[in-house]
Amino acid sequence: MTTYTATPADLTERHDCPKCGAPAGSPCRTAAGKVAANYHTGRFALVPSLKAELTVKTPVDRSPGKPWTACEAAPEAVEAVPGAAIRIGYARCSTVGQELQSQLDALAGASCTRVFSEKISTRVKERPELDKVLALAREIKTATPGQPVILTVVEMKRLARSAAELMTLSSTLQADGIQLELLSGPLQGVYDPNGAGAIVFAVLAVSAEVEREGIREKTLEGLEAAARKGNHGGRPTVVDDDKLAVARARHARGESVTAIAKALGVSRATLYRHLGE
Repeated sequence: MTTYTATPADLTERHDCPKCGAPAGSPCRTAAGKVAANYHTGRFALVPSLKAELTVKTPVDRSPGKPWTACEAAPEAVEAVPGAAIRIGYARCSTVGQELQSQLDALAGASCTRVFSEKISTRVKERPELDKVLALAREIKTATPGQPVILTVVEMKRLARSAAELMTLSSTLQADGIQLELLSGPLQGVYDPNGAGAIVFAVLAVSAEVEREGIREKTLEGLEAAARKGNHGGRPTVVDDDKLAVARARHARGESVTAIAKALGVSRATLYRHLGE
């Protein structure tokens, strides 16, 4: 009994090319009608087991560069992982001083096919790497509508910090049929923005907004309590009460502000401001 081992090219040839129209059993062709050296990305993306491949070469017997002719269809083969979900990771931190490695390690452990990362604040409306994630996920869904695609993040705050932003993202994922996976937090798991998953997105949005408001209120309460004790935030003043008394006395005797400021080691603008107060 002869056992047939399917090659990536054989798996690719089982599908019609969505780009050039080459039928199953024939390699992709160029715009000039010749056999292409590589299969078009949109074609081998139809095979779940080839999703991670960057290129699939046309077999030598197909004679790349020669005029295109239809060939015999490749033997039927069983795909290695039919319908396996494709995870695309996204990592983000706000400042250059923060580290991304812990997020990248977590996303690698979650078997993400591709990982995009950037150091940018969520207050910035345009995040290039997040746009690339959504574009890639959208491209895969367009090529293979039945293929599950999951946007994976370590925690919700890596995506958005307000209810409005999160609901906008939810609408985008829902329109494109992309799922969301959280690797940590109270709502850890995979959520589909369609159906019951939409309720989870709404809960996530409200909880994120409530958390931000809670942090803001606690900060304001702490500043108010410190002020009552005489502790005021910000940089310490360079002109204390003693320096101000000396400055006023010397200014009253007719000394120039420039001379007084130089003697006290402060700027003229600072001294003018305090004398005015």
